[in-house]
Amino acid sequence: MVGIGYNVGDFELKDHRDQVFKSSDFHGKKILLSFHPLAWTPVCRDQMLSLEKNFERFKSLNAVAVGVSIDSVFSKKAWAEAIGVKNTPLLADFWPHGGLAQRLGLFRHNDGFSERANVILDENGKVKFIKVYPILELPDIEEIFANL
Repeated sequence: MVGIGYNVGDFELKDHRDQVFKSSDFHGKKILLSFHPLAWTPVCRDQMLSLEKNFERFKSLNAVAVGVSIDSVFSKKAWAEAIGVKNTPLLADFWPHGGLAQRLGLFRHNDGFSERANVILDENGKVKFIKVYPILELPDIEEIFANL
């Protein structure tokens, strides 16, 4: 796992709307990368709904929150519609398989998906906060806001 201060560099991933999310478009803003193992699972659903419910709160803190998993764009789109996510981009780290998770040292090679983790990037794309959670544990959203 990368450490505090690590420069993630620019990345591009498609979101559930089939739009390209370019991290370079958000220079000057903080980015929360909220990694979840797989769509269509209860804890992952609750994690993404927590981001969605706090969309305006992130915005007020000059931050954007995104969900990230190895699922395809098509799966992400159906899942977003099923759980009611409208504002929060759900990014498909599909190909290369788990590429962003691998770059951050968060990919579980034996399982084929990422850790459940939150990574806050500062306004310059450097890791400001990083934490891995037990797979079945819902991350505490207030911990994220305390670190923003």
